[in-house]
Amino acid sequence: MADKRKAGEVIAIFLVGLAGIAVIVLGFVLNSNPRLLSGILMAQPAVVELPKITPGPSNTPFQPIPTTPRVVMAAALPTTAPTETPTPLPPTEAPPPPAPAWPPASASISNIVGYPQGYALSCESRSAVDWARYFSVEIGETEFLTRLPLSDNPEVGFVGSYYDYGGMVPPYSYGVHAEPVAKLLREYGLPASGLKGLSLDELRAEIASGRPVIVWVIFGVSNGYALDYTASDGQSMQVAPNEHTVIVIGYDESSITVLDGAWAYSRSIEQFERSWEVLGNMAVIYQPPAN
Repeated sequence: MADKRKAGEVIAIFLVGLAGIAVIVLGFVLNSNPRLLSGILMAQPAVVELPKITPGPSNTPFQPIPTTPRVVMAAALPTTAPTETPTPLPPTEAPPPPAPAWPPASASISNIVGYPQGYALSCESRSAVDWARYFSVEIGETEFLTRLPLSDNPEVGFVGSYYDYGGMVPPYSYGVHAEPVAKLLREYGLPASGLKGLSLDELRAEIASGRPVIVWVIFGVSNGYALDYTASDGQSMQVAPNEHTVIVIGYDESSITVLDGAWAYSRSIEQFERSWEVLGNMAVIYQPPAN
């Protein structure tokens, strides 16, 4: 084992000595030929000459090689559905209060004055002049009565004598119906309208509007009956014994208040309607001109 180690050491010494000799020889060579040293240190790059290619004539003008643009696809971004901005609702308005019932459940006219009739059969004239006074037109009862035309047809004029007793029917002393009374009131400048078939609600509406209404009933707003009658002019109509007029001045849910000459009193709605319907709900109303 010791011999092998000594042999390795001898070989190593030999190799080191040999390398030293090589370095001494190389140094001597370079020292004697300095160009070789410059060539090694300053080596030039080799130049390779390529053969020249001369292009031949061409009929096609030079065009650049078309290039396809490169499309770069952007990565798809996640899409978000557009959100709608809620539209604010208009402020809620309170519903308007319900319109009051018309005609109202009750109404009355207090500033109307009546007077006793001056003749046995002058109730229509008495009612007419008291009604006219309410609308600021002064007329005397006798004046009005004597200005009514005379006729055996109560739809045209006064039938009979206003001095006679009541309870009779034409052609005997009787009285007068609504249209001749309204016509004479119009001559005094009042917009009076004589009509038949006025409903109870229409009557109430007049009173609620502050306009009293002359109505044709049976005396005392009592029960009665109608008779068919044909006047000498050929006109047919219905007449009633004890025909009478009053002025309606108020009502409530169960009754109607009337002015009968100088007396005011009430009757149940049912009783009033029975008396009023005998002559077909006849009335004179104040009908102002339309605007």
